[in-house]
Amino acid sequence: MPSMLGTTVRVSVFGQSHSPAIGCVIEGLPSGFPVDLDALAHLMARRAPGQGPWATTRHEADTPRIVSGLDREGLTCGAPLAAVIENTDTRSQDYAQVASVPRPGHADLVAQAKWHGAQDVAGGGHFSGRLTAPLCVAGGICLQMLEARGVRVAAHLSSVAGVVDEPLSWRELTPDSQDRLARQMTVLSEAAFPVLDESAGERMREAIEAARKDADSVGGTIECVASGMPCGVGSPMADGIENLLSRAAFAIPAVKAIEFGAGFEAAGMRGSAHNDPYVPSPSGPLPAKNDAGGILGGITTGAPIRFRVAVKPTASIGREQDSVDLRTGEACRLAVHGRHDPCIAPRAAPVVEAVCALTLLDALLTWPADPDRHTDAEPASCEG
Repeated sequence: MPSMLGTTVRVSVFGQSHSPAIGCVIEGLPSGFPVDLDALAHLMARRAPGQGPWATTRHEADTPRIVSGLDREGLTCGAPLAAVIENTDTRSQDYAQVASVPRPGHADLVAQAKWHGAQDVAGGGHFSGRLTAPLCVAGGICLQMLEARGVRVAAHLSSVAGVVDEPLSWRELTPDSQDRLARQMTVLSEAAFPVLDESAGERMREAIEAARKDADSVGGTIECVASGMPCGVGSPMADGIENLLSRAAFAIPAVKAIEFGAGFEAAGMRGSAHNDPYVPSPSGPLPAKNDAGGILGGITTGAPIRFRVAVKPTASIGREQDSVDLRTGEACRLAVHGRHDPCIAPRAAPVVEAVCALTLLDALLTWPADPDRHTDAEPASCEG
């Protein structure tokens, strides 16, 4: 059951939703970088459960314990960085029925077919959204390293239950538009609920609460933009930036679709409208607009990278649903117990930022814009 991402910066995630702990091991981080643990804690708090009525009531501190990879001054030292997060608020008894009656919308049945009962079913086991916490640890460190290189990443709820938020300013490349994008990114870094328009956020929360009271759930879409990536990062074919971001995005449970730039809208456009014309600049030709979403041929254009993911409604709902008892092969009814988010999307927004940052830092180090700057220098040692 390998759970790994990355080429130069490689992340392995371990644990289950109700195991004593979960965590990650990150290899290939540049050495000598001062990790800001307070900034990392802020990102973890944005993803953590128990934030409000739109989230599960499970309470976890989600404070990572770094057990290797940092020296005494808090600098990355070249060794694999390992982080552990304790699971302290589990109720495994809520999942006693899952071993024999698979929950609709969950991985219970396919896991049973693959591991024949040896899998951990409590809380979804290794399939749980709980495993996005260590992804945020890894991605949070990568976010800091990107910011030191002038790259910023921000994500928000572009829609929930038909309620639409103000879009991020990625499409137009005027100075005013890019200034607006910078301001929007700052707003989102401080937002308690990941929206730009607080009135839209209030309507989203009302829709989520209505679904919760109805023993149901709702989905949403998350828009993510990365600004400051230089032109020329990436590789064609299977190692294109879209490929890498897609693989990382689908590591987030409940993500069901992704689009880049104009995305599905491009299918209804003419080439004359969708193509991004070039204009001269002191540094060379630049795109005049950004329907490509900052990527052409799998390689960054220097414009903001923009993608959007669709998050399905939470599969765990209180309503009775049809299932099959695996012991008897007979039809039965199942109502899911336990504590679950009536909408996963709000807590998934920082996870999207994290996997985006992990992917882009890995791409910068693996397929840089200037290959002459890419070296295989030995990392600094933790010893001494």
